Formats: sequence, structure tokens, C-alpha cells
Amino acid sequence: MVFTIEPGLYFKSDDLAIPQEFRGIGVRIEDDVLVTETGNENLSAALPRNPDDVERWMAGLLNN
Repeated sequence: MVFTIEPGLYFKSDDLAIPQEFRGIGVRIEDDVLVTETGNENLSAALPRNPDDVERWMAGLLNN
């Protein structure tokens, strides 16, 4: 069985409790985890996680 785990933070654009630069954005990291009788494996473990790595990865996709 494969589970998708998607923790996220979403900030409303009119939430005055949030700093201005974060209002109206959302951030989500999604993982797909294969679970078998003998264990589990994170199928998306090799994907980039930090912003610089994600931008480099996306730039590479656009250049191909």
C-alpha cells in the first residue's frame, strides 16, 4: 500500500497575525511512502527539500 503524507502550512492573505511577507502563501512537503509486510520505503526521499535545491531542480526541468 502507498500512503501520501502531505503536511502543510497555509496563511490567509488577510491574517494580521502573520508577517506581511508570508500572507497568502502555502507550503507543503509531500511524501509517498510504500508500506509492505516487511517494512516501508519513502518513494520520494530523493526529491529536493530546501528552496535553493527546488529552484535548481525546476530550472533544470525548464532547460530540457
